[in-house]
Amino acid sequence: MSKHNAKDQPVADAVVAHWADRLLPQGLRPYARLARLERPTGWWLLALPGWWAICLAQVSLGGGVPSLKLLLLFLIGAIIMRGAGCTLNDIVDRQLDAQVARTRSRPLPSGQVSVREAVLLLIAFLGLGFLILLQFNRFSILLGAASLALVAIYPFMKRVTYWPQVFLGLAFNWGALLGFAALTGKVGAAAISLYLGGVCWTLAYDTIYAHQDKEDDALIGIKSTALKLGAATKPWLVVFFLLALVFIDLAGILAGASVIFHFGVAMAGAHAFWQLSQLDTESPESCLQLFRSNRDFGFLIFAGAFLASITG
Repeated sequence: MSKHNAKDQPVADAVVAHWADRLLPQGLRPYARLARLERPTGWWLLALPGWWAICLAQVSLGGGVPSLKLLLLFLIGAIIMRGAGCTLNDIVDRQLDAQVARTRSRPLPSGQVSVREAVLLLIAFLGLGFLILLQFNRFSILLGAASLALVAIYPFMKRVTYWPQVFLGLAFNWGALLGFAALTGKVGAAAISLYLGGVCWTLAYDTIYAHQDKEDDALIGIKSTALKLGAATKPWLVVFFLLALVFIDLAGILAGASVIFHFGVAMAGAHAFWQLSQLDTESPESCLQLFRSNRDFGFLIFAGAFLASITG
């Protein structure tokens, strides 16, 4: 891979002075940016539904300390597969990204990385992701491989529907199914309820995120829930968050989780209320800050699930 020292520039919405922009060799930074290493919120949003599932699956088996190896594999897998998904998305969207203020500094539209290099990186990510998947049982391998169809179609959905966030949610929360499958060898009602809750959560946080780009998106013909819902966004976010909390809590009930899990869900509900109280859909800074805060929403649920598991 070639170096792009003259074009070594951070992406507009990256975490300021992130280690990937400071500590990596200059020639590797564009590829790290393509994989969103300097924007870690996304990999947590991808990993956490899997972590919820691992803990609740452990609860359904009678409790105990969830497999730390499994939790680590899901985190590594999330970082890798988010890198793959973002690389594919940026290849498909490179001409559109060049027309949007927030995204024109991304590695492909800014010329830091060539399309050929991006394709090679995508292949490498998929290979690494498959190696992670091979650590699981056969059913989980097949289930994980099936998620690639959602990863592949998502980048095109913003061209055909105002609800691309639904497809993002279907892809981003696959770990809720995979976590149960990896531990129990099956996908039952609790896993499906957790998955649906995760999809509704994604609808909430990615609608907030999409409000950053709504003016540029409208000009170039890109669709999103932010444009669809417009001034009615906040009432819809209430619905999305409520559905997320109901389905996630139901998953805990179906798995047999103790009250401590429901307390974690309640704390996540309080966090969602705080988000709604702070949200200014006309402020890109507010939207980005609150989108990132959903990592904490996810960790509150994980904390409840983990404690419910270890306390039996």
